[in-house]
Amino acid sequence: MRRRDRVVGAVLGSAVGDALGAPFEFGPAGAFGARFPDGEGKRFPYTASMCGGGGWDPGEATDDTQMAVHLGEALLDAGGLDLPGIFERFRAWAAADPKDIGILTECVLGNGLPWDLAAQIHFQTEGRAAGNGALMRAVTAAVRFAPLGRDATMDAARRITALTHGDGAAWEGTAILHEMLRRALDGEDPLAALPLTLAAVRAEHRERWAGVLAEDWHPALATESNGAAWPCLGSAVWALRTTTAFPAALRAVIDLGGDTDTTAAVTGALAGAVYGEGAIPEGWLTPLHVPLPPTERVLRARELKVLAEALDAAGRASARARRMAGWAPS
Repeated sequence: MRRRDRVVGAVLGSAVGDALGAPFEFGPAGAFGARFPDGEGKRFPYTASMCGGGGWDPGEATDDTQMAVHLGEALLDAGGLDLPGIFERFRAWAAADPKDIGILTECVLGNGLPWDLAAQIHFQTEGRAAGNGALMRAVTAAVRFAPLGRDATMDAARRITALTHGDGAAWEGTAILHEMLRRALDGEDPLAALPLTLAAVRAEHRERWAGVLAEDWHPALATESNGAAWPCLGSAVWALRTTTAFPAALRAVIDLGGDTDTTAAVTGALAGAVYGEGAIPEGWLTPLHVPLPPTERVLRARELKVLAEALDAAGRASARARRMAGWAPS
């Protein structure tokens, strides 16, 4: 499989998961399976559709993909990691009254503090900031920084996450996702590489992340809702580990209930990188659309493909430039 198929698969897969899971958000476990049974004579998962509901049109992506697109476009426009610029783009998006926005993210982006203090002060005040809101938007940055190697992509993940999430546990979770995607985009097995990935996690957070990413972990063992970073990524890895196809991975994670758009966005990014663009059912891609406040734009699959390819090209160009300067990726 070509790298391009994995890159596009990751970005499209995340958006598809977001839109497919959105109508079931905060619903009970099993709701997706009840809507689209997998019984004798059924051809699920391909008979499942972008059904809409819960305030979402069929195929409509949520804040997860909106933030991912804004992040990706900010990285392209700046030619690299411009943290103040990313924060201001996020802030403008939040001020445009998007249909959905996470409570933590809304508080940080709306508190009026500078980019390098907003999340830090929020965490100091609230004491909790390990939500899954940085995982949900991570795929575009992961594609951009993957060609630069493990250390660079994990560092970028931490720094971008810290714009909205002051808890280091969230930084490490996004760093793990970045590295898993890097491995998958390189054609490796991201699950087999988890021990090496966890070895690069900061020591104070390593044990807890190792627990939710272990082979014997199951979402039923979670100690928080999957709106928290640990069970969100843990559930995505569980779904990837226990299934053998892109649609089946999304079915498994959406059927857990809870924060279904985000768990499915994270799962879709991983499964899309592993199985490639061709594994995503066309019936899920055709209605896919991403309204993009504060603009009037609505992106569809073809625009997301262009974004994915541009991010990968920019990352590879950056890696070439660094190699010419004598820099070697980890």
